Amino acid sequence: MTARVEPDREVRGAFLVRSGSTQQSWVDPDDPLRLEFEYVQRIAEALRATVLRRDPDLRLRLVHLGGGGMTLPRWVAAVRPGTAQVVCEPDAELVDEVRRKLPLDRGARIRVRVTDGRSGLAAMPDGYADALVVDAFDGLRVPGALATVEFFADAGRVLRADGVLLMNIADEAPFGWSRSCIAGVAATFRQVLVTAETAVWKGRRYGNLVVAASRGVLPVDALETAARQALFGYRASAGAALRRWLGGVAPFTDAAPRDSAGPASGRTWFG
Repeated sequence: MTARVEPDREVRGAFLVRSGSTQQSWVDPDDPLRLEFEYVQRIAEALRATVLRRDPDLRLRLVHLGGGGMTLPRWVAAVRPGTAQVVCEPDAELVDEVRRKLPLDRGARIRVRVTDGRSGLAAMPDGYADALVVDAFDGLRVPGALATVEFFADAGRVLRADGVLLMNIADEAPFGWSRSCIAGVAATFRQVLVTAETAVWKGRRYGNLVVAASRGVLPVDALETAARQALFGYRASAGAALRRWLGGVAPFTDAAPRDSAGPASGRTWFG
């Protein structure tokens, strides 16, 4: 399924990246601080609460697996100018279209590599990044290669000791795929927090879950507070509560990876 960039009919100057009927990115090139999608706001909150609050004299490095319209890289460049960012996006046609219609600021220090996330990550040196943002979908599905315990081990290798992994996934109750994916995260990272809309947690609909993880210390209280204050009512789960939710499920491995299921047929899904 090919992603395409088109103008937003409701917001002048803004654009959507669509994959079929699914909106995958929303960008206002003139206002990179405006984040329309709720899950993107959760990722931005986590970045603010972790790496972006570090000493402004420190030069940060962020890696994004999955580019879309480059919404988050643009936001990071506006919030913390000078941050070095690498985006790995395998869809060469989409990258070309974004460059034509939504060109990046030449001074933004955002490098785009046309490669899949797994290969792009494997090519990076140890301890390279302060944060790794994984928001990669093949159509409506998270590729299984980005959900295995070996992938998360490589993510831990590329991140610095206090680095942060942030990942957008999507699922619905009973969350069989998500539990196995997050079990793989927990095998590498000491602290893990997952946030989603309350309606998603309660099994009322399909939706996004945002995973935050670190081998260091996550600001769990701050992230839980931010989730509660979200417009549509998010809830965060960490520690013992998250371990109970995972229930000892086995993680995916490279020997038997599995793509996420995607929304049920006929459902509209944003993000």
